[in-house]
Amino acid sequence: MILKEEIIQYFKENNNQISREITDLLAEMVRQKTVNVVSEKLTEHPYLEERGEEYRVADIVKREFEKWNIPFQVYARNEKRPNVIGNIGSGKSGKILFMPGHMDVVPAGEGWDSDPFEPVVKDGKMYGRGTLDDKGPLVAAMMAGKIMKDVIGEENIRGILQVAALSDEETTDPDGVDYGIKYLLEEKLISPTYAIIPDIGYNMEKIEIAEKGKVVYKIKTKGKQAHGSTPELGVNAIYPMAKIVSLIEQLKLESKEDPTFDSPTTINLGEIHGGTTSNIVPNQCYIILDIRIMPDQTPEGVKKELEKLCKQVANDATIEIMEQSLAHKVNPDSVLVKKIKENCKLVRNHEPSLIGFGGITFGKSLNLEGVESVGFGPGDDTAFHVENEYVEIQQLVDFALIVCLITLDLV
Repeated sequence: MILKEEIIQYFKENNNQISREITDLLAEMVRQKTVNVVSEKLTEHPYLEERGEEYRVADIVKREFEKWNIPFQVYARNEKRPNVIGNIGSGKSGKILFMPGHMDVVPAGEGWDSDPFEPVVKDGKMYGRGTLDDKGPLVAAMMAGKIMKDVIGEENIRGILQVAALSDEETTDPDGVDYGIKYLLEEKLISPTYAIIPDIGYNMEKIEIAEKGKVVYKIKTKGKQAHGSTPELGVNAIYPMAKIVSLIEQLKLESKEDPTFDSPTTINLGEIHGGTTSNIVPNQCYIILDIRIMPDQTPEGVKKELEKLCKQVANDATIEIMEQSLAHKVNPDSVLVKKIKENCKLVRNHEPSLIGFGGITFGKSLNLEGVESVGFGPGDDTAFHVENEYVEIQQLVDFALIVCLITLDLV
C-alpha cells in the first residue's frame, strides 16, 4: 500500500509535467503516417511503400525506452512492421501484465477541421488520427512504465509490466499473414499472465469482458451462361441469390440471450458479386456475410442454419467459411476485473460496469490462447475511426496512474 501511495502522490505533484510529456510524445507519434490498408489500396496512399510502416512509431518507442533505461525486445516478421516490448519490474513473482497498444491507424478520410497528421491541442484535448486509436493509450502505458521505474524502482515491482507497441491491428490483408499479436502468439514470443487492451474507449467507465466471435461466410449460387438476347437458354444465378438475400434480411439466428452483450447475433451483408456485363446471363453470383456470433454459437452451427435457408430457394447453393473466430468471455469476478474496478474507483471516482463487445481487439487472440484479457482504456468510444478523432489528455494521465496501481496489485 505504501508503494501505491507514493505513486499517487507523485502524480498529484507532477500532473502538469506528466501531461506535457504525454502530449509531446503523442504528437510526435501522430505525425507518423502509419496507415494500415489492404495491399490493393496502397496506391491510394503514395506516402506508403507498404502497409502500416509501423517502424516509424517503433523507432520513437525504442528511443524512449533506451532513454529511460527500460529493456526491450523487438520481434518482427517484417522489419518495417515490428513489435517492441518493454519490460519493467524484477520478475520475481513470475507474473506478467501485458499492455499492448497498436501503432497502425486507419486512413484519415474526409471532413477534418485540421490536418489529421498534424496534431492540434485545444481545450485539453488532442485532435489527430491515432490520438485515441491507439497511440494515446500506448503513450500513457509507456509513461506508466517510466514513472514506476523512476519512482519506486524495479526491485519493488514483484512481477513485470510489459508495455507493447504492436503492428497490424486495423486491417488484415487477404493473404491472412499477421504481423502483430497473432504472430507473437504463433511464435510463442510472449506468455503473459494477464492483459489489458486499451482500445475500447468508454472513458474508462466500462470493462469489456467478452467479445462475440466473427465468422465470414461466402454463399454462392450457380447458373448457366447464355447470350443476353436469349436469356431463356440460360439460368440466371442472380435471381435465386436475390431471394436468398431477401430471406437473410429477415433471418434471426438461434442463440441464447446474454446480458453481457447489448445486442444479439448480428448479420451484415457486406458484398455481392454477380455477372460480367449486361448482355451475358450470369452463371454465378456470390455474397459475403459478416456474422458476429454469441458464446453459445459455433461457425458450423450457423452454417447449417444458412444451408437450411438456402435450400428454400436453391438446392445447389454452396456455403464456405472464409474466416472464423469464436466468442470469448472472461469471468466477471476474476482478480483482473476486480483490480481494474478498485483502482479506477480510486483515481476516477467511479466503478466501471461490465460489457460485451461486437468488435474484435487484441483480447480475442489472447483469450483464445488462454491469456486472461479484458478491454479497458481512455477516450470517447464515438471518436474511433471518424473525422476529428481526439482524446482528453487528462484521461491519458489518469490511465497511466491506473496502470501503475493495477500493476502493483496484480503482479
